Amino acid sequence: MSIRERLSGNEATAYAMKQINPDVVAAFPITPSTEIPQYFSTYVANGEVDTEFVAVESEHSAMSACIGAEAAGSRAMTATSANGLAYMWEMVQIASSSRLPMVMALVNRAISGPLNIHCDHTDAMGVKDAGWIMLFSENNQEAYDNMLMAHRIAEHKDVRLPLMVCQDGFITSHSIENIELEEDDKVKTFVGEYKPEHYLLNRNEPMAIGPMDLQAYLTEHKKQQQVAMSNAKNVIIEVAKDFEAMTGRHYDFFEGYKLEDADYVIVCMNSTAGTVKNVVDRYRDQGIKAGLLKVRVFRPFPGDEIARALSNAKSIAVLDKVPIVSNTGGPLFEDVVSSMFVQNVHANTINYSYGIGGRDVTEKMIEQVFNDLQNLDDMSNPYRHLGLRERGE
Repeated sequence: MSIRERLSGNEATAYAMKQINPDVVAAFPITPSTEIPQYFSTYVANGEVDTEFVAVESEHSAMSACIGAEAAGSRAMTATSANGLAYMWEMVQIASSSRLPMVMALVNRAISGPLNIHCDHTDAMGVKDAGWIMLFSENNQEAYDNMLMAHRIAEHKDVRLPLMVCQDGFITSHSIENIELEEDDKVKTFVGEYKPEHYLLNRNEPMAIGPMDLQAYLTEHKKQQQVAMSNAKNVIIEVAKDFEAMTGRHYDFFEGYKLEDADYVIVCMNSTAGTVKNVVDRYRDQGIKAGLLKVRVFRPFPGDEIARALSNAKSIAVLDKVPIVSNTGGPLFEDVVSSMFVQNVHANTINYSYGIGGRDVTEKMIEQVFNDLQNLDDMSNPYRHLGLRERGE
């Protein structure tokens, strides 16, 4: 029976980590993820877990320690944000290329500069092609649930890739919401024990981790990562079905909200989805067929499924919570329109850069998007900003 509680997103994540009871947690504090290792260290001090907690001197060292722990055959976890993730970048790549299924809580925050400690998705998008599975969380419940499912996905024999669970810094990480927690014994059974097939401390199988990999083999090894990422799609759905059987809560690659017959659709990720749902309800009351597609699984990107779900829309707006500096749209937009093109799905699709550096995303802004979608005759300006302050404001 689920336990009703009120927790912030960071507390919910730390509580999930306590229930998982990993072998090693290595972390270095950075706003707004600092509370996660802080809460977890309390569980260690109180003897509620038997995890080896490693307080390192930098985020680079945190990821390095997790790599060492996983390579030795341990289940490892960490948490970070923004510049901390950027400092990990070298080791993030090594973790995935070494096929080490650690789990990281990424509390999304703008990467400097200029210095900003509030939420956008520039940190996650900076590692979107680093070979990590990426799950996004609309609210605290999803952050908790995604964390419980994470190891089952990452450690699967057909996957063996690291995984990060993303949530919006301060917006969910520090906001307290009602949440349903599962009982410890159920979580322990669901997650299961980590039994790696190959690891450094296995005296019966001498091996190397991270050796030199030159022209003769690197292409093939990268292809293996691609296959593992593709395999993760089936595993994600399998794990979600088992999770629903335990909790009654359903998860898929994405959530469609009043999407089936929608003419005008917004595609977004994380906490913005809640604001969009409110506006969708209001427009539906007015007889306007508005809808939402909220992406939960960003890597592996479920392109075919998303394209099919958007196939009946008249016009689509993709919201990217990042600065768009490429001149061809943001990362979510590029993935969506590429998938639509491959699946021969045609609809006028525009892109908004929004919420940069934690700028508030209001219902009035979302109304503007839906109004634009209803009058989308001119596609000469597909790349736009939402909530941009004009000169003199």
